[in-house]
Amino acid sequence: MPKMKAAIFVAPGRIVLDEKQIPDVGPLDALVRITTTTICGTDIHILRGEYPVARGLTIGHEPVGVIEKLGSAVRGYSEGQRVIAGAICTSGHSNAALCGCHAQDGPGTKHGWKGMGGWKFGNTIDGSQAEYVLVPDAMANLAPVPDGLADEQVLMCPDIMSTGFSGAESGAVRFGDAVAVFAQGPIGLCATAGARLIGATTIIAVESVPARMEMARRMGADHVVDFTVSDPTAEVMRLTDGRGVDVAIEALGRQETFEGALRVLRPGGTLSSLGVYSGDLRIPLDGFLAGLGDHTIRTTLCPGGKERMRRLEVIASGRVDTRPLVTHRFKLDQIEEAYDLFANQRDGVLKVAINP
Repeated sequence: MPKMKAAIFVAPGRIVLDEKQIPDVGPLDALVRITTTTICGTDIHILRGEYPVARGLTIGHEPVGVIEKLGSAVRGYSEGQRVIAGAICTSGHSNAALCGCHAQDGPGTKHGWKGMGGWKFGNTIDGSQAEYVLVPDAMANLAPVPDGLADEQVLMCPDIMSTGFSGAESGAVRFGDAVAVFAQGPIGLCATAGARLIGATTIIAVESVPARMEMARRMGADHVVDFTVSDPTAEVMRLTDGRGVDVAIEALGRQETFEGALRVLRPGGTLSSLGVYSGDLRIPLDGFLAGLGDHTIRTTLCPGGKERMRRLEVIASGRVDTRPLVTHRFKLDQIEEAYDLFANQRDGVLKVAINP
């Protein structure tokens, strides 16, 4: 059987490049030849053993590529077509999917729901850090890449931009709102851009890394608070004249950023949580106003499906440009080196582009 190169999870602390068979294509599948992919912070949780996956799994969930082969029942796509597939790979027919909740897709379950069931690539099935990826339920998941767009222009669409934007959407940001975004990694930066796109007029980014602080301004932040210089709660309250923000977006997955996001909310505000947490969370009594503050706490997993990917044509319109988030580039043969750089956050890395 023909072989391909793939980044494979071996054990906590070890993701290595090895060979696997190129997968067979079923009637509803598409085999996509990867032209560009990337490494996500969630992949680092897998590398460190903080999120369990099966040994031997190909990692990665952000594919940009070309359709190599289509299943016999797939319609509306053609071999040789440039496509992306969302990190959330929906069946399109479960109860959850039919409610538009693709991330909690539960095909085959009695009730049609499964927590995080839509996250398949690099979690329950082989992912995209390889020469090829098999996309199941292709008609529900593939979206054509608009003509004239380069791979790196759409590289953030499958996960990072979709997730970041969802922080603003889940927080129900409205025009004229004040929004605080805690942490300006790639997802936080996209949350900042999403809040601006939706109509927030005061966006406060909380960060300490100078390059990320500057990028936050570039993506739409009106104010950037360095939490190593001043208390972010006090500074956000000062910037909002003591009112607090309408929406606080937590984009890191740490206790301190979660608490900070809760403490800067106005009464009746919404905490929109995007972080992947590695331990139990505590809710501070003062920030929670003893449970009487009319706050909403909303968690969100990246939305998926082809309609979600189509809506990210905001890239083609020029409304958002995520290319500056790609700071480093590697060949697939160098992916272990790329993991080392990204996991240790050296050399000002934001996102890496991986090309076979």
